[in-house]
Amino acid sequence: MTVRHPHGGHGESRDLAVNPVFSREPLRVPRYAMPDGEMEPSTAYQVVHDELMLDGNARQNLATFVSTWAEPEARRLMDECAEKNMIDKDEYPQTAELEIRCVHMLARLWHAPDPRDAVGCSTTGSSEAAMLGGLALKRRWQERRRAEGRPTDRPNLVMGVNVQICWEKFADYFEVEPRYVPMEGDRYHLTPETAVELCDENTIGVVAVLGSTFDGSYEPVAGIAAALDDLQARTGLDIPVHVDAASGGMIAPFLDPDLHWDFRLPRVASINTSGHKYGLVMPGVGWALWRDREALPDSLVFHVNYLGGDMPTFALNFSRPGAQVVAQYYNFLRLGFDGYRRVQRTCRDVATRLAAEIARLGPFELITDGGDIPVFAFRVREDIDRFSVFDVSAALRERGWLVPAYTFPKNRTDLAVLRIVVRNGFSHDLADLLLDDLRRILPRLDKQSEPHRDADDAGGFAHGAETKNPRRPGRD
Repeated sequence: MTVRHPHGGHGESRDLAVNPVFSREPLRVPRYAMPDGEMEPSTAYQVVHDELMLDGNARQNLATFVSTWAEPEARRLMDECAEKNMIDKDEYPQTAELEIRCVHMLARLWHAPDPRDAVGCSTTGSSEAAMLGGLALKRRWQERRRAEGRPTDRPNLVMGVNVQICWEKFADYFEVEPRYVPMEGDRYHLTPETAVELCDENTIGVVAVLGSTFDGSYEPVAGIAAALDDLQARTGLDIPVHVDAASGGMIAPFLDPDLHWDFRLPRVASINTSGHKYGLVMPGVGWALWRDREALPDSLVFHVNYLGGDMPTFALNFSRPGAQVVAQYYNFLRLGFDGYRRVQRTCRDVATRLAAEIARLGPFELITDGGDIPVFAFRVREDIDRFSVFDVSAALRERGWLVPAYTFPKNRTDLAVLRIVVRNGFSHDLADLLLDDLRRILPRLDKQSEPHRDADDAGGFAHGAETKNPRRPGRD
C-alpha cells in the first residue's frame, strides 16, 4: 500500500524542532527520514510520547468496537508474552496449547455438535477470520462442483449491504461475485426472503451478521437458515451459512441463550468473532471456527516443517504476537461464564439506558436501542433543520467524545445517524457525563443562524474507515 503525506511533499521537507527533555539543548529531528546518528532513549521516548498526546482518548472513543480497557494482570501477561511469535508452535508449545483450549471453549459456547471435532484457529482479528470462513466456503463449493463435472468460474456470495468492509475485500481479492441485498425503508439488514432471492447454483454461501456495524442489530440467522432449508427442499441447492459474529458471538451466548444463531443450526458451517471486541482482549485477536472437519476442506490446511516441527496452519498471516491469545485465555479463565454474562449485561444496561435518555432529549430519534449488541444508532428528527448529526459529532469532539456520524448505504443514503458503541469500561458514570455534554451543546447548535448542511456537504462520513464506499462505518 502506498502511503502519502496528507499535505503532499511540503510536509516531508520539515524537520521536527523539539526540546524533548526541557532542561537540555533543543535539537532537530527529521520527520520522514532516519536520523544520521543515535539519540538518548529518554529523548526518543519524549519525542514520540509528546506527539501521541494529540491522539484521542481511547476510553472516550465511542466509535470503536475494540477493547480499550483491560485488567492489570492481563496487561502484565501481554507484556510477558510480547516477544512470543504465535506461529512458532514448536518453540512456544504452551502458548499453542492455550490457543487450542480457547478454540474448544468457543466450540462449546457455540454448541458445536461435537466440540472435540470442531476445528478453529486464532487470527489477527475478525476480518481475517471472516476471510478464512469465506475461503472455506469457496473451496467446498469448488470441490463439489468439480466432482459433479460443473464449472467453478463464477462463484457468488450473498450478504446484506450492511456487512463490514472485510467482505468487500474478500470478494475482490478472491474473485467472488458479491451479491448485496440493499436496505429498503426501515429494513436495515438481511432477511430470509431477500437472501434466498439472490441465491443460485453458484452461491458459495450466505453471510449472516450477528451485530450489524450500522445499528447494532442482529440479523435473523435462524430465519435465514430455515429459508435456505426450504430452498434446498424445492430446488436441491445446498447453501451453507457463515455467521459473522464479530461482536454478537461474545454477547448472545451470555445474554440471549435461547437465540438460535450458532452451530445448533445445521446449516451454519462456520463462525467468526473478535476476541478484541466483546471478547474483552486488547487488539488484536480474532477467532474462526468450523462446525466439524468436513466444513474446513483439508486442501486449505498447510502442514509446515518449520524450525523442527510439523505445524498445521490455516491463516492469511504468518508471524504475529502470541500475547493476545494468552490474554484471551486469561479472560476465559478469570471471568468464566458468569463473569462474561455480568460484564456483557452491564454493557447492555448502559447502552439501553443511554439510548433511552438520548431519546428523551427531544431532538433525536432512535434507530436501535442497544438491546442486541450494546450498540445503538440515532438520528436528528426530520423537523430539526438547524443542525445535523455531523454538527453534533463535531461539537462532542470538543469535549473529547468520538461519536461517529455517517449515512447509511445505497437506497438509504438519505438517512444520517450517530452511533454509540458501549464497551467494558464505559460506565453509567461516563454515560452521564456524555449526556451532560449533549445537553450542553444542544442549545448552542439550535441557535445556529443557518440550516444544517446535508450529508454530502458534510462529507457524508465523519468517522474514518478503510472502504471503497465512503458511507460504510468501520467496526474496528
